[in-house]
Amino acid sequence: MAGQDPKSLISIARETGETAFAKPVDLGARVREVRKAQGWTLERAARQAGMARSTLSKIENGLMSPTYDALKKLAVGLEISVPQLFTPPEDDRATGRLAVTRTDEATRHPTATYEHDMLAEVLTRKRMLPYRARVRARDMAEFDGWVRHDGEEFLYVLTGVIRLYTEFYEPVEMRRGDSAYYDARMGHNVISLSPEDATILWVTSLV
Repeated sequence: MAGQDPKSLISIARETGETAFAKPVDLGARVREVRKAQGWTLERAARQAGMARSTLSKIENGLMSPTYDALKKLAVGLEISVPQLFTPPEDDRATGRLAVTRTDEATRHPTATYEHDMLAEVLTRKRMLPYRARVRARDMAEFDGWVRHDGEEFLYVLTGVIRLYTEFYEPVEMRRGDSAYYDARMGHNVISLSPEDATILWVTSLV
């Protein structure tokens, strides 16, 4: 396939920001955080977990590494699961991120089979890659094999009629307003059945 295919576009999108690595969770601080979120004193939390107040205090202050049995008691007492003891809470604050892409402002990436217009390109470290595509291909023979990549993908037909080919299913004819959601690791290609090039919206997960 000439030019850039969706797989390479996704690779580019993933490289537009620094890779984020999860920081190790401070177990003691996490236990204290959960206890305080419940509005419980050390005494109450220890009683709920069936352990001595001094033991819980040592765990919260990093002076003791609890056994798995103790972790299970803590989780039950704090009314959470064991994995949640090691998982930081999600930040539910709005980041205020916004990107508006005007029709004539999208960066165009033409290939032999598609012409991709990248959307929200100014945002880095996106969780989704949205792009509009004009489908040039009229036959599967025009593709150099299947397109496949990590993640999941959503396809929405904007104009025209297409045929969605997938590795494990029969081809599906789709018209304006039709959509499909699929595992992008499964081989997939799209051709236009219209006299004119069909247009579709694709949204691909990046995480």
